[in-house]
Amino acid sequence: MDRKKIFFASDFHLGLPAGTDPLEREKKIVRWLNAIAPEAKEIFLVGDIFDFWWEYRLVVPKGFTRFLGTISSLTDSGIPVHFFTGNHDMWIGKYLIEECGVMIHTTPIVTILEGKVFYIAHGEGLGSKDVFYKILLAIFRNKPLQFLYSALHPRIGIGIGHAWSLNSRLGKGISVPFLGEEKEDLIKYAKERAENTHIDYFIFGHRHIARIFPLKEGSQIFFLGDWIREGHYAEWNGNELTLRSVD
Repeated sequence: MDRKKIFFASDFHLGLPAGTDPLEREKKIVRWLNAIAPEAKEIFLVGDIFDFWWEYRLVVPKGFTRFLGTISSLTDSGIPVHFFTGNHDMWIGKYLIEECGVMIHTTPIVTILEGKVFYIAHGEGLGSKDVFYKILLAIFRNKPLQFLYSALHPRIGIGIGHAWSLNSRLGKGISVPFLGEEKEDLIKYAKERAENTHIDYFIFGHRHIARIFPLKEGSQIFFLGDWIREGHYAEWNGNELTLRSVD
């Protein structure tokens, strides 16, 4: 089996009842994962894989069995799967590590793949000057507050989470188009990082746009898009990184 390619995808938003049917979206993602498995050397899932996930010590959200079973099969076969938490599923605990064998990343990482430097992050809050949003993220990430929230009965806690998610822009079917170089927070953030450290490829989710943006000295930003209506991913073959879509 010739596993030489590395794949990146984000923003599946499994369970979100907007865009395509959630069950059909999950099946589409599973078909894609099974299709790339024979070539996959490594897979990076770059955040907001679940539209909402809250993990109690003995209780996890129902559903997603096709996806979780497929991920477990991939890791069992020896394919490393990296799972980045996003702003919709930052409350991942040990379940996916222990049951599915994935590697969890709660912060951005810098890694070298075939001699190229990759900066990989979901992207929430990076480069943003929105004080309210940063406060909100700090609240969501606060460990004591997470502990208190876990004291709620799962029917209440998970119910609140789903209601919050449905009230988001995505839940209402609202998307934000590309804002331009001067207004995109992740472009501004990448430019600042690139001033001090050479990065060949910035890989971002979060923005729900499938786009490649060039920076100075050959660096590029890959915005991974989402799977709510279509399905985009990036593929690294050892020499070239390309942005692709699922038929």
